[in-house]
Amino acid sequence: MERTAGKELALAPLQDWGEETEDGAVYSVSLRRQRSQRLSPAEGTGGSQAPSPIANTFLQYRTSKVRVLRAARLERLVGELVSGDHEQDPSFVPAFLATYRTFVPTAHLLGFLLPPMPPPPPPGVEIKKTAVQDLSFNKNLRAVVSVLGSWLQDHPQDFRDPPAHSDLGSVRTFLGWAAPGSAEAQKAEKLLEDFLEEAKREQEEESPQVWTGPPRVAQTSDPDSAEPCAEEEEGLMPQAPQLLDFSVDEVAEQLTLMDLELFSKVRPYECLGSVWSQRDRPGAAGASPTVRATVAQFNTVTGCVLGSVLGAPGLTAPQRAQRLEKWIRIAQRCRDLRNFSSLRAILSALQSNPIYRLKRSWGAVSREPLSTFRKLSQIFSDENNHLSSREILFQEEATEGSQKEDNTPGSLPSKPPPGPVPYLGTFLTDLVMLDTALPDMLEGDLINFEKRRKEWEILARIQQLQRRCQSYTLSPHPPILAALHAQRQLSEEQSYRLSRVIEPPAASCPSSPRIQRRISLTKRLSAKLSREKSSFPSWSPGNPSSPTSSVSPGSPPSSPRSRDAPAGSPPASPGPQGPSTKLPLSPDLPRPGPLPLGSPRIPLPAQQSSEARVIRISIDNDHGNLYRSILLTSQDKAPSVVRRALQKHNVPQPWARDYQLFQVLPGDRELLIPDNANVFYAMSPAAPGDFMLRRKEGTRHTLSVSPT
Repeated sequence: MERTAGKELALAPLQDWGEETEDGAVYSVSLRRQRSQRLSPAEGTGGSQAPSPIANTFLQYRTSKVRVLRAARLERLVGELVSGDHEQDPSFVPAFLATYRTFVPTAHLLGFLLPPMPPPPPPGVEIKKTAVQDLSFNKNLRAVVSVLGSWLQDHPQDFRDPPAHSDLGSVRTFLGWAAPGSAEAQKAEKLLEDFLEEAKREQEEESPQVWTGPPRVAQTSDPDSAEPCAEEEEGLMPQAPQLLDFSVDEVAEQLTLMDLELFSKVRPYECLGSVWSQRDRPGAAGASPTVRATVAQFNTVTGCVLGSVLGAPGLTAPQRAQRLEKWIRIAQRCRDLRNFSSLRAILSALQSNPIYRLKRSWGAVSREPLSTFRKLSQIFSDENNHLSSREILFQEEATEGSQKEDNTPGSLPSKPPPGPVPYLGTFLTDLVMLDTALPDMLEGDLINFEKRRKEWEILARIQQLQRRCQSYTLSPHPPILAALHAQRQLSEEQSYRLSRVIEPPAASCPSSPRIQRRISLTKRLSAKLSREKSSFPSWSPGNPSSPTSSVSPGSPPSSPRSRDAPAGSPPASPGPQGPSTKLPLSPDLPRPGPLPLGSPRIPLPAQQSSEARVIRISIDNDHGNLYRSILLTSQDKAPSVVRRALQKHNVPQPWARDYQLFQVLPGDRELLIPDNANVFYAMSPAAPGDFMLRRKEGTRHTLSVSPT
């Protein structure tokens, strides 16, 4: 124990000490410096004299050793759940429960966690235990019951397995034996009731019903025509109000209501990079349903913007400008409501090529809304990797805490504003990049739990935002919701075709607002690797400068006709693109292979030097051009890259010696990477990071590449 007078020592409260290995588990060790209670000299010696002012200047410190589990086998991780020091490592249990499904199924985990229940003793026979045995047994039971209570509270959907819900049945049986009548047992019973009630509602909704909904908006046989059909001309079909017939506040509030309801239902586990990145693979159509719902809503909003602006080719430029201005005001109102999801969707549509190129329409937009549009667009600027949106979201999240601190004693507590509703694509991108940068397993078949902690930090932030969204007090307005869903949705091809009908291609587009271009995830990540120097701990969910990319729900590819833009025109893809009827495609970012414990840890993008980048590798075979992405560093030689690529393609690694690595160059050219070359320095830096594996001549074996 140390003592200092006058001021606190200028030492960090937490210092890294290194690593320790114990029974096959790896711990990160740090020293925590904590201030102890102030002691006067009299108190220290047992005297009774009154403390002097000088005595109060003496402070005592103690240095404690903190161990945090970094990697272990599954059995050890489960043991840590029950017997670990949760005061020293408070994040272990929530991080484990939020991410365990990436390495073990729920039923398998319960088999490890739940102790076997002894059979009841025969009548008249009493089984006696020693005091030590009874104390140890009860302590473990209490720990298991506590973990199950947290599990049922924070991740109830993990136990949803209709129709029997067998995993929940095992938990109910155990709690009925170990803690009958406890709060945990009541939670399990209530959860089963909720599941059964949910199944009953779903069955009722699937039964045939007659629905007299809003009048159907008339559609013409020509998808590019906006002329009314004969029934409308004769007045035989009543025309429902259009979405823009409602006020700015009403539309923005209903968009916010839909966004917050969908965001509140998002299961954080579905956002993990290893889960979300597999959504487009065969057999994964039902994966991540709650995240897909937010994607569909995002695309619906962008579709409404394009449909309302482009769906009436007969409008004059000033009339179309009025629609642009109204959408800009709706976007600003979404910003006021702290709804960053619909804000991003509206901006994506307004910045899409079919709308962006309408120079006459943009030329008729008033100066004030045009200025508002430019300011809002800076929030999601690609130039600074969405840094502005991160800073703003961080400030919005900090508003609640600052207001609580500003409450003066005796005054009524000020109510913090609701939300915010975040743009989920930011978190999805961070989690995909994190999943790419860190391996799942370390040498010795140890689960890399340090990676799971980093993922949990982001998931915990999502959960915190979900709780804050519960403070919104918005009511549904059915006519607006009906108009939203009845709004004509245009495909990318239809949008661009209508745009060219409204304003045929011209030599230039001087009146369109200048918005930053998009760049692909691979290029952005490579750029981040070359310019970011900060340390890994600086990238946390609360750090507004944490890295991301522009891959996001509802961010479709550029217009299929953008290549036809005339020379001299502004960028065809000025910003986030318009809506898509498909889920957005992002590069497949699988995990790197196992690393030895003694090797340097794979850094995250925020930590990279200029000597790392993401590359894509395919196999030259008859199974199509299927790419897998890996993180390439300046230390990787060709054999290592080939083995990792084959692992991603589910090809037996012993065949690695039978393959050669080629870099795909523009103009149908290839660059052969020698077998023992350093790939990072042998590759052409100016060419895209696309590579191909091809069997060497003379090798023969049957190759079967799994689509997953």
